[in-house]
Amino acid sequence: MSSSLPVRIPFDHGTIDGLLGVPRSARGLVLFAHGSGSSRLSPRNNFVAGVLRKAGLATLLMDLLTGEEEDLPEHRFDIRLLTERLMAAGAWVKTNEETESLPLGLFGASTGSAAALEAASLLGPDVFAVVSRGGRPDMASLRALAGVMAPTLFLVGELDREVIALNREAFGPLRCAKKMVIVPGATHLFEEPGTLEEVGRLATDWFLLHLPPHA
Repeated sequence: MSSSLPVRIPFDHGTIDGLLGVPRSARGLVLFAHGSGSSRLSPRNNFVAGVLRKAGLATLLMDLLTGEEEDLPEHRFDIRLLTERLMAAGAWVKTNEETESLPLGLFGASTGSAAALEAASLLGPDVFAVVSRGGRPDMASLRALAGVMAPTLFLVGELDREVIALNREAFGPLRCAKKMVIVPGATHLFEEPGTLEEVGRLATDWFLLHLPPHA
């Protein structure tokens, strides 16, 4: 399985830390947007990223906020700011020799799901698939939800009832190809045995289905 190496991703007035893993003959690249209070070191997102790399997909996990910004709670729920950072990462991978030609997918967790959907709406046909894990897609704007072109998969734990309701609220306005899967026996963090493995399997299948073949 391909490992990840540290990278620095520039944005308008600084840089953020990332972990880039590119397996040999990668057929696509998935950018990860974590939830509030998490980081590029999120054990759950890193587990899923490892599953994706094993299937031949490159991954980029990144801090969406600087250390100073993390100390300000209002930034953690600033979807506009999180989206801007995700867009900066999307621009950076198009300048990186290893990733510049790889078809792009987005994976969001918690508040990162809203940022992933906002970015997918802005990037249009440059994004080929979106996956949300235990996400808050309801925090994305209605305009963004209606503007997403990429096939979108919502994954929610069966026991995470409040978030199920919020996902259903955001699912309706999506006009793209879409699917919502309730993962049996899972709570919000997918800590129950086998549930995160199921997330990895479902996400991998979705990306492999919708990312175009890479020459």
